[in-house]
Amino acid sequence: MSETPEKPKSHGRLQISASIKPRVLMEEPMLLKGAWVARVVTLFPDAFPGTLGLSLTGKALDMGRWRLEPIDLRSFGIGKHRTVDDTPAGGGAGMVLRADVVDAALRVASDGTPRDRARWPVVYLSPRGRRFDQAMARDWAAADGVTLLCGRFEGVDQRVLDHWDIQEVSLGDFVLTGGELAAQAMLDATVRLLPGVLGNAESTEEESHSHGLLEHPQYTRPQEWEGREIPPVLTSGDHGKIAKWRRAEAEKLTQERRPDLWAKR
Repeated sequence: MSETPEKPKSHGRLQISASIKPRVLMEEPMLLKGAWVARVVTLFPDAFPGTLGLSLTGKALDMGRWRLEPIDLRSFGIGKHRTVDDTPAGGGAGMVLRADVVDAALRVASDGTPRDRARWPVVYLSPRGRRFDQAMARDWAAADGVTLLCGRFEGVDQRVLDHWDIQEVSLGDFVLTGGELAAQAMLDATVRLLPGVLGNAESTEEESHSHGLLEHPQYTRPQEWEGREIPPVLTSGDHGKIAKWRRAEAEKLTQERRPDLWAKR
């Protein structure tokens, strides 16, 4: 008789996990209304929340503004040893995550989620995918939640990606050992955009990439440091001149450092 897969853990004070079984109301606290949810299918659930449990994202997690549910892929493995991978068809190095194993995990991850992918993106973290950017983070933050599939080894059987119509997304033009670090980076970029997480909504409007530009230089006390002074315009009190200076500096930096971004404008 096969073992029953372990229930995925959740992090934050709202202890709840994906399950097809009804829950008794007294077993778990209710969610805050409109709480955003991230479900992460991974072979290393203990990697979460990781850095997401720190600072403002961690505080928001504890307050129930969002919920994190790592789903252990190993618990859906085949046989006594819970095998999750096999050799590539056609030969080659490495191993490939099995379609049937990943499918079983995604079925649990999809429980209770909208079918509309605009409301709930389902994503495979892959170096061959579309590059993650601020616009995508905003789209995810505007959804009800997201499911992230963390790859390992040589990747995932293409059939399960096609069956679930999964979007492939890359953190950048490089290869990681697995998708867990990329998942944390993408979730951090998304969660900070959720209402109430940063506290000051204006901060997300002025930072890099929010308007297709890199952020202008920032300064603070002391007024002079190592012979370098704060630009006088920033201490002039003239908010119109300050805004104009910041815009000009942002455009200059973008042209110099990211001509690809500047060309899109």
